[in-house]
Amino acid sequence: MSTSTPVSSELAAPPPPLPPAVNINALDRLLSPLTTEQLLRQVILDAFPGRVVVTTSFGAESAVLLNLIAGIDPATPVVFLDTGYLFAQTLAYRDLLVHRLGLTDVRTVTPDLDDLAREDPTGDLHKHAPDRCCRLRKEIPLENALAGFGVWISGRKRFHGGDRATLPRIEIDGRHLKINPLADWSEAAIARAFAEARLPPHPLIEHGFTSIGCFPCTEPSGTDGYSRAGRWPGSDKNECGIHAPAGRKASV
Repeated sequence: MSTSTPVSSELAAPPPPLPPAVNINALDRLLSPLTTEQLLRQVILDAFPGRVVVTTSFGAESAVLLNLIAGIDPATPVVFLDTGYLFAQTLAYRDLLVHRLGLTDVRTVTPDLDDLAREDPTGDLHKHAPDRCCRLRKEIPLENALAGFGVWISGRKRFHGGDRATLPRIEIDGRHLKINPLADWSEAAIARAFAEARLPPHPLIEHGFTSIGCFPCTEPSGTDGYSRAGRWPGSDKNECGIHAPAGRKASV
């Protein structure tokens, strides 16, 4: 089941702290021997039941994490940001994977229309202020959608490079304990997981896209070995901001 929810720019109250207080170093030592599936099962079912949310872009690699989640608990909340600028192929891929994997709580979140009318009335904010555009269309809606959850599972990986090259499997990110279960997976491991589970690829893969975001800011990645090379081409921007430390977020 997929629902669509516009989210106001007024930030929701932060969730209560995780009980008991989380010692990140102790938790990392406890969970480090676990396989990816064991880690997810421990987090979703045993350690933090009812406190966990998954975010996904339904992008080039998303099916692997979502398939693992579905095998553990298909009712795990999954948040998907529809910025209003996504490729039609991504929206179709979302619907395909939701049906194929049997996910029952996929929440499609959209920006607040009043915010868009005020901050981006001509729809070209991405051309001259991409950080502000991402703040408006991604960061604020996501911050609200994650309110009430204490644990956030993301699909980032070290091989993406940039700020992700030293990504830990477990970290504290603002309000949340963040789990990056695929952090140490390689591109080859992702490819094997697709093949073994017979997961359908994103339709844009065959057109040279290896990282897929909003259509005005994404192009085919080329062959320079950097999987996110097609994002925000011609600029030094390499992250939308939803995973940046609080001090590095752009204000609107």
